[in-house]
Amino acid sequence: MLTSEIYYNSLQKKYSRKITLGLSRIKKALSLLGNPHLDLKRPCNILGSDGKFSCLTSLKYFIEANGQTTTTFISPHLYDLRSRIWLKNRYISLNEIKKYEKQISKLKIKLSLFEVLTLIYVLAAAKSKSSYNLLESGLLFKKDSSNLFKKPLFQACTNINKQHLEWISPKTINEICKQKVGYLSNQTHIYIGKQSPKTLKIIRRILKKNKSNITYPSNWKITSKKQGLFYKDSKYIIRIRSNYIHSKGLIENLGLAIKVALDLNIKPSIIEKTIPKIFFEGRLQYINKGKLRKYVHKNERILLDGAHSNASGRNLYNYLKTLKQPIYCIWGMQKNKFPKDFLKNFKGIFKKIVTVKIPNEKNACSAEELKFIAEKQKYNVEKAINYKEAIKKLTSSKPKVICFLGSLYFIGSVLKEN
Repeated sequence: MLTSEIYYNSLQKKYSRKITLGLSRIKKALSLLGNPHLDLKRPCNILGSDGKFSCLTSLKYFIEANGQTTTTFISPHLYDLRSRIWLKNRYISLNEIKKYEKQISKLKIKLSLFEVLTLIYVLAAAKSKSSYNLLESGLLFKKDSSNLFKKPLFQACTNINKQHLEWISPKTINEICKQKVGYLSNQTHIYIGKQSPKTLKIIRRILKKNKSNITYPSNWKITSKKQGLFYKDSKYIIRIRSNYIHSKGLIENLGLAIKVALDLNIKPSIIEKTIPKIFFEGRLQYINKGKLRKYVHKNERILLDGAHSNASGRNLYNYLKTLKQPIYCIWGMQKNKFPKDFLKNFKGIFKKIVTVKIPNEKNACSAEELKFIAEKQKYNVEKAINYKEAIKKLTSSKPKVICFLGSLYFIGSVLKEN
């Protein structure tokens, strides 16, 4: 039986996983396909360094709670290729993916895997006739294959920080901001999410001549009161109740989505009722059921987070330091994500780290490499063959939190097993 995993492996062999920036190939393919991207009713780009998925997911919840429909395109997927593409009320089927890929392959254009997946989304979304089409951009935006629309309904930019430095020159936050927001549409509504003061200053300078309507993060805020958390702007106050959204960073991404949803004329009452239902898989997710629970004691909690940048690492650190129980870590990471700098964010948090290699990832650090990094930073550390062995090294009857972190690919492999 052909599973989505087997089929995805075949696609990785057929098309290069290497990211090839530029829009010429995908625009040529779209032209030969009859420009299906022009049939997307209300295309909306979500870009940034961290937080794209949580912002997009929140918007999807709000729009659908309002009785409207969405298509969504995300990257990467955690463990099922089909989850990249949402069509109104379901994920795309494997047969649909195969059908559209066959259509694309006949074009005889040398495309990257990400470009092919973007085209599959566009073809499927064009047929779905949904109210909104939400696209998560890739590593930057200037030459990303999701940058296809002259007049998108809106473009939302989440937190920008120093990631993907290997793709830019000079390797500065100025250049990252330029690549991301310097090529936004001049004919849309731009939303800028919460940023560091330095980054926000750079963004404002870059967007100074942009003719779009621009909403900056000073237009709304998250406030904490005795009654809990609230979203607040000049018109509305919305209570934030959630058992799933734990960290400041995720709350700020939710806040950005709330602002956009309000401007889409979604009622505050609908937004407030929907917030408790929103769930971000692989992002500060506690595992309360599934196979993973069989490997640990009932007193132990399992927490998964795909944090892999300095910014997301600091966000996770700020959440972990609020926990009362001892925290242990199972760490897998990719080589190009600066593991040495990433680990520095967790000083004083972990009682012990067990390192593992992310399965089936060529760019993954070995358990030995990660162990060496952790030892240099004076952590109590061991290595393991896989995450199951890592759990065995940590589990006991003593209450604790076992935190998996370092990569969405790593978290995806764990969730797949669960």
